[in-house]
This record gives sequence, C-alpha cells and structure tokens, in this order.
Amino acid sequence: MEFVILTGMSGAGKSQAIKVLEDINYYCMDNMPPALLPNFAELCKGSSKEVIKVAVVADIRGGIFFKDLFNSLDILKNKGIKYRVLFLDASDDELVKRYKELRRPHPLSTTGTIIDGIQEERILLKEVKQKSDFIIDTSNMKLGRLKEEILSIFLSGKISHNLSVTVMSFGYKYGIPQDSDLVFDVRFLPNPYYIDELKYHTGNDVKVQEYVMGFDTSVTFIEKLVDILDFLMPLYVKEGKSNLVISIGCTGGKHRSVTISNKIADILTEKNYRVLLTHRDVMK
Repeated sequence: MEFVILTGMSGAGKSQAIKVLEDINYYCMDNMPPALLPNFAELCKGSSKEVIKVAVVADIRGGIFFKDLFNSLDILKNKGIKYRVLFLDASDDELVKRYKELRRPHPLSTTGTIIDGIQEERILLKEVKQKSDFIIDTSNMKLGRLKEEILSIFLSGKISHNLSVTVMSFGYKYGIPQDSDLVFDVRFLPNPYYIDELKYHTGNDVKVQEYVMGFDTSVTFIEKLVDILDFLMPLYVKEGKSNLVISIGCTGGKHRSVTISNKIADILTEKNYRVLLTHRDVMK
C-alpha cells in the first residue's frame, strides 16, 4: 500500500493537491487528526476491498492534535507501513494575498493579523517541513502547474529532487525579476535582433536557436553554467531550499535569454529537477 501524508502551510494549495491525488485513484481523506493516522492506515491495509493508494491531509486545523504527528509517524514506521510526506509551501506575501482575496481569516490569526498567523504556523511546521520527502512551493504556480508537479512525483515514477526550479528569461530594459535567486547576463552573445530575418522571431523559434547556439561562446557558456548549477543545486537542497529562481537576461528578453533559458530548462529536466520555464518579456 502507498500511503501519502499531505501537509503544509494553510493557503498553500492542499485542497487542490488532494483533488489531484484523488483523480489518480488515491483514496483520500481530508483534515485527519494525526493521532488517527496509524489506525486509519491499518484499516486501509486490512480492508476486504483492495486499497492500494491512500492520501490524507493532516495540518494545523487539527489544533492541539497536530503535535501527535511525529508520534504517529513513528508508529507507522514500527508497523512496517511505508509512507511519504508531501509538504506544500508558499511565500508569506503570496499567502497573505490569497487570504485577502478569499476574505478568510488564517486559522491561527483569531487575535492578530494574517501575517502573525502565518509566522506562527511556520514555527509549528518547521520540523515537519525539514523531514518531508517532497516540498512544493506554490508561490508562482497556477493549478495546472501544481498538477504537473504532483503527477511527476506520484504518477510518472521520476526521481524528484526536493527543489522546484523556475528558469525565467527576461529583458534588462524591463528590470531584473525581483524574486531572482541567481541572475545570469547573456548580453555578451551575438544578438539576433540585428539579423533582419530573425528580428521579429523569438528564442522559441528554431532559426533563432540555431543562430544563438551556432557560436562556440554560447556552447561553452551553457557548459560552464551547468557546471555551476551542478555544484550549487545539491547544496541548496541540503540547506532545505524548496524553490530556486534562475533568471537569464538579455536586452529585450526575446532572443538570447529565451534560447538559453530553454536549453537550461531542458538540461535540468533531464536531471530530474522539477522545472517551471517562463519567458517574462517575450511578448513585449
């Protein structure tokens, strides 16, 4: 039996995530008190009907019962019931925005502000997050992308690093993306903008890609950038970072940065990182 425990920050998308798991034939249960996890797992395992995949949501809505989570996980382990923990997270700013849009109070902010509740919840969930098998940061995710992330972990059988990577192309004339972790400037590469037959195309077009990658400098840059990322990304994973934004910029964000971003995203995907590719300025 495959047993998945879904937890994480309130407002990070657990209700959407459990629906995705239900769609791929998990037997799902929402808002389960952690103390009941071992008994529920035993019930599913011993059911007369074959229950192969089970997913439960256990979070701070359980109130004082949430402190029983680690004890319950120990019991599951001692009983030989294998489980995986999926933790959903999002930035404080994004969580505040979501709560304001929904006009709902945070479960822990009954006597304070939304941000007070979020910060208190982060303290309560810190150890849970550190011990989770998978972490998905939903800050910049639409529902479709969250679904892809979950499917890549629980359906495709891929080895998935505990790090979501956003590769973003941009144009310096429009400013550096504020949420960037790593920024690489590719304005040193030959510019297709000055080639008449390429000017009105983008780095998503084969002709532009062939032009940009037709220089030894471009090939060498990709190799050296991948070497840097191969060194850095396992260290980010080790330190518990769940979301990394790699921004690659050229002048207008249409040709060189788009081409290089596409290449880097493909390489990281092949290395089994969860990759979100976005071209911020390609249509400007």
